[in-house]
Amino acid sequence: MGRDIAINVTREETRVAVLDNNQVTELYVDRAKHKDFVGNIYKGKVVKVLPGMQATFIDIGLEKAAFMHVSDLAIDTEPGDTLLETEDDDKGPEMPRPRRQTSKPIEELLKEGQELMVQISKGPIGTKGPRVTTYVSLPGRYLVFMPNVEHIGVSRRIPKDEERARLKEIMKRLRQPGHGYIVRTVSEGVKEEDLQSDVEFLNVLWQEILKKREHLPAPSLLHTDLSLAFRVIRDLFTSKVEKLWVDSREEYEAMKDFVRRFMPDQTSRIHFYDKDESLFDHLGIEMEISRALNRKVWLKSGGHIVIDHTEAMTVIDVNTGRFVGKRDQEETILKNNLEAAREIAYQIKLRGIGGIIIIDFIDMEREKNREKVYQAFVEAMSSDKAKIRISRISDLGLIELSRERVREDLLRTLSEPCHYCEGRGYTKSAVTVAYEVFRDIRRLGSEAADRTVVVGAHPGVASLLLDDEYEGVQDLERESKTKIVVKADPTLHLEQYDLVLL
Repeated sequence: MGRDIAINVTREETRVAVLDNNQVTELYVDRAKHKDFVGNIYKGKVVKVLPGMQATFIDIGLEKAAFMHVSDLAIDTEPGDTLLETEDDDKGPEMPRPRRQTSKPIEELLKEGQELMVQISKGPIGTKGPRVTTYVSLPGRYLVFMPNVEHIGVSRRIPKDEERARLKEIMKRLRQPGHGYIVRTVSEGVKEEDLQSDVEFLNVLWQEILKKREHLPAPSLLHTDLSLAFRVIRDLFTSKVEKLWVDSREEYEAMKDFVRRFMPDQTSRIHFYDKDESLFDHLGIEMEISRALNRKVWLKSGGHIVIDHTEAMTVIDVNTGRFVGKRDQEETILKNNLEAAREIAYQIKLRGIGGIIIIDFIDMEREKNREKVYQAFVEAMSSDKAKIRISRISDLGLIELSRERVREDLLRTLSEPCHYCEGRGYTKSAVTVAYEVFRDIRRLGSEAADRTVVVGAHPGVASLLLDDEYEGVQDLERESKTKIVVKADPTLHLEQYDLVLL
C-alpha cells in the first residue's frame, strides 16, 4: 500500500486526511466560518511599534492585529544581503523565510500609520493574532516565487545532484533580476517549458497584487491562497499518491479540470466517492480523529501515553498500564518505551502539536536502553515536515523538543476549553463546595439569627448536605440559631450555590 488522500467536502467545512499504508498521518480542517489565512497577502497599516520587543502590530482588517518582528521586515535591506533559512519547501504555504541582515532598529524603520504589504506566515493561534512578514512568497505548482529576494534554491528533497544543478541552471536563465525562486520537489524531471509557464503565471499574479496595492485603501485583502482542496492538489498530490478520493461531485469535477490542465498524467488518480457510507467512516478516519482528541492513548502492548496541554508547553507521560512483560523489569520498560516513542511521534504529527514538548518516559537504568529509545524517537520524527529540535534523553528519562508551530493544533481546532471547569480539567468536589456553604453561613453571623437560610445548590451538593453532611447542617443550625433549608437546583454549576435569607 502507498499513499492516499481523502477529501471530505460539506457546506460548512472541508477536511483532508493523508493516509500512508492505510494509516492517517496528516489531518487538515478548513471551516467556512474560520478560514485558514496562511498565505493571504494584505495591505495593512502599522498601529503600534514596540521598540522593547523590536516588533510591530499591523491592522490587516482581521479581528486581531497581526504581529511582525523586525526580522520579517524587508525595508532597508538589499536583496543580495538576504539568506534563506532553508531550501526545503514541502510544507504547503509555509514557505522558506529570508533572514533580515540590517542592524537598524524597528523604530527607525516604521512609524504608526505607515502602510505595508504583508503576508500571513502563521495563522492565529490561541489568543494570539496572525504573524506576518513583508517577504512575500507565491507558491505555484513547480516553483515558489519570492519577488523581493534575489535567490535561487532547489528543494533538498530532490536527491540527485545532477538534477538539482540542471534545475538551478534553468532558473538562472528564466528568472528576472531582483526576483528569487525555490524549485519545489515536484519539479524533479520536468521540462523547461513547464517551469517557464510557472514563472509567467506567478509573475502575472504578482503584477495583479501590485495593482491592487496601488488602488485599495489599508487595510485590504490583496490576494488569497487557494482553497484547502486545491492547496492539496498543488502541494501534496505528487506522483507518490496512488489515489485521491473526494466525496463532492462539484469539487471532483473542478479538481479534475485543474489536474487535467497542469498534471494531465495524474488525472486518472482522482476518484469520486459516492457510496452511502461516508468517506471518512469508510476509511476509518473518523475513529482516528476521535482518538486524536483523547487525553489518553492506549498502546497495543497494554501500556498508554497521556497528553496534557498547558499554556507554555505540552507534556506527554508514558505508563506501562496493563503491560507487565515476560522477563525482567528493565526489558519490560524498554519495550514499553520503544512502542511509546513511535506512538508519540505519530500523535505529535497527527495532532499538529507545536511549541515546547516534554516527554516523560519510564525511567531506565541502562544507558544503552536510553539511547535505543532516543534513536527510535528521532527516527520516528524524521519524516516530520515541521522544523524540530530534539534533546537527548536525560537521566530522569525526559526528552525535550521544540516543534515549529504554524497553525492551531487539532485539539484547539476541533474543541475549546471546558466552560464547566474553565479549562482546569478539574472541578471542586461536592464535599469542598458543601464546606464552603458552611463557611459562608457562619460569615452571616448575627444577621442570620432567628431567620431561615435557603441554600440553592447543584443536586450533587444538595444531596450531600441532606445525607452524609446532614449532621453538620444540624450542628450549624444550633450554632448560628438559624434554620437551614437546602434545595437542589440543576441549573447551577457544581461549584455555584446561592444563599437567601428569609
